[in-house]
Amino acid sequence: MKYVDVEKIKKDFPILNVKPHGKKLIYLDNAATTQKPIEVIKAMDKYYEELNANVYRSPHYLSALSTQAYEEARERVKKFINAKREESIIFTRNTTESINFIAYTWGMKYINEGDEIILTIAEHHSNMLPWQMVAEAKGAKLIYVYLDENFRLSMKDFKEKMSDKVKLVAVQHMSNVLGIINPVEEITHIAHKYGAKVLIDGAQSVPHMPVDVQKIDCDFFAFSGHKMLGPMGIGVLYIKEDLLSDVPPFLRGGEMIDEVFEDRATFAPPPLKFEAGTPNVKGACVLVSAIDYIEKIGLSNIHNHEGELLEYGLQKMKELDFVKLYGPNDAKERGGLISFNVEGVHPHDVATILDEEGIAVRSGHHCCLPLMRYLGVPATVRASFYLYNDFDDIDALVEGLKKVRKWFK
Repeated sequence: MKYVDVEKIKKDFPILNVKPHGKKLIYLDNAATTQKPIEVIKAMDKYYEELNANVYRSPHYLSALSTQAYEEARERVKKFINAKREESIIFTRNTTESINFIAYTWGMKYINEGDEIILTIAEHHSNMLPWQMVAEAKGAKLIYVYLDENFRLSMKDFKEKMSDKVKLVAVQHMSNVLGIINPVEEITHIAHKYGAKVLIDGAQSVPHMPVDVQKIDCDFFAFSGHKMLGPMGIGVLYIKEDLLSDVPPFLRGGEMIDEVFEDRATFAPPPLKFEAGTPNVKGACVLVSAIDYIEKIGLSNIHNHEGELLEYGLQKMKELDFVKLYGPNDAKERGGLISFNVEGVHPHDVATILDEEGIAVRSGHHCCLPLMRYLGVPATVRASFYLYNDFDDIDALVEGLKKVRKWFK
């Protein structure tokens, strides 16, 4: 079944006309960042041509327009992830800042000596290092949940490690290395039984599948605009409505105040108290264009399209006896990316040779060094798919890997 019209979609992305080393560009590094459709690129220009002004601070025409657009962007994001209130949507720079936000505010306030924080061994450094900081500062303990024999998160291990000592579960929705999609709704339900809060790193899930934060019932949720066709420098932090008053401000300065005296200050209500200084108004407004583009195609269609690409890719790559794959064998248990290694060839060499063929992939530890050690490898190569990829791109990757083998045989 054809879920998306890739041939039509490709025409919307000018950068796909770039020819690296004189070859057709095959862009398979979407888990790192996605390319931008012409509608999003035009929206960037439109903001500076028609709306540019600081928000909230001035009564003039442009400031009013810019403020209105900024708040409409917040409302749009609220609907996109089905948050209950727009006050729960906080604009940040990226997923990393969103997670650090909660670590430095809620984490430092509510996590104490002897408390436990549960993470998974597959977490991105962005959802690991902030909690290492909190644990060290507050005398808390980090508890890791490991994978089962099929590279999936072991729910048995998770359930055994949950206790009344656990104050936070910080878990990725989808792995940027293995593609595993974690059962975040079940995880949240179990964690809440013990009184723990749940933070979900949604950087890899939000661009590729429908996300409903009310259904998940998580307390915090973070994602980035640049991984979903939007600009770099804009991220989103969702805070459940009943926690908004419990979370103190992260940064302090302009616009997030109510009153300021020489020795003290009071703060504006959410979301303003969380957005000190001039925010990335352009980024928030342009993110709306990215959401419009994605929803026009349909997240379910995107997810199903990537599922077909993944199934085809796994089948083709399993035929290469010199390639080792990492992650569940069943395409239905993972998102649209494949991590692999070529026997006897360093991942950086694989990526370099593929680049000579115009194929852009990622090589390295993918900001997941503990996971690499757990897998017993220094690094992997990662090919990640999105709505503008097709079966021809996967065929090109397979042919490229055959050339890698020829070079290093």
